[in-house]
Amino acid sequence: MKVAVLGAGAIGAYVGAALHRAGADVHLVARGPHLAAMRQHGVQVLSPRGDFTARVHATDDPSQVGPVDYVFLGLKANSYAACGPLIEPLLHGSTAVIAAQNGIPWWYFHRHGGPHDGQRIESVDPGGAVSAVLAPERAIGCVVYAATELEGPGVVRHLEGTRFSIGEPGRTVSDRCLAFSEAMVAGGLKCPVESDLRADIWIKLLGNISFNPISALSRATMRQMCLHGGTRKVIEIMMTETLAVAGALGCKPDISVEKRLAGAERVGDHRTSTLQDLERGKPLELDVLLAAVVELAEITGVPVPTLRTVHAISDLLADRMRSAA
Repeated sequence: MKVAVLGAGAIGAYVGAALHRAGADVHLVARGPHLAAMRQHGVQVLSPRGDFTARVHATDDPSQVGPVDYVFLGLKANSYAACGPLIEPLLHGSTAVIAAQNGIPWWYFHRHGGPHDGQRIESVDPGGAVSAVLAPERAIGCVVYAATELEGPGVVRHLEGTRFSIGEPGRTVSDRCLAFSEAMVAGGLKCPVESDLRADIWIKLLGNISFNPISALSRATMRQMCLHGGTRKVIEIMMTETLAVAGALGCKPDISVEKRLAGAERVGDHRTSTLQDLERGKPLELDVLLAAVVELAEITGVPVPTLRTVHAISDLLADRMRSAA
């Protein structure tokens, strides 16, 4: 099995190191000091499950890698439309693309069935720009439940969780999913193949759609948002509205708002990825988390007044970040 990790940051390098341990032919595509460190020292993983180093091939030139069986996409979703020159050298006729993204994926309605089958979501696939680069037929969905961070160039700190749920848009249990899952498990990770990954997408999204924008607007940690009565109530309403949109699309995630809030509170003083991006002056990845669900609410006719309000304010913040860049 030949795998390229495109965007080998904290999550991508962690997955690449695990697959390398499983015996896969792994190639990491990265840049800058992080790439230089991985070339010189390999990927150093620091984990409560045991530290290890993986001497994985790393490059900034995908043409040196050539076509692969799987591309594990570790890029931010707002980079997908521009990744054509990077991903094209990695593709052959049956290459699968496993997108480890939060939020609503560009392939959401691919083989969805029902009245929205094949519909494009403008917020995540503007003008079809993402589908033109990443054909939905190649997509394998992936919901990441692992938490990692780059402690330094080439050094991945694994904080918690090892589950990477994957699944086909068409709700089949395919051979390509089973083969990738087997390699991930051999590398020490959990990788269940879900017959309907969309339920997992909505469960993960309940937290991202609420905590991420609120954290950017308030500069607060997960625990602080949960313990403050006002923000906790706003987050609860946002989650309830999100579940209503999921239900209108025929998806019934098996989780309550109370359970999702309790789980978030246990995380403690963790800063969301959106807050970290804000602090580093990076673009805010809110379209797939919030704008997409507001768009889906319009499609389905579900009222989401609180989501719309938070989206309007956080979108202004994102615009200001883009103008300042």
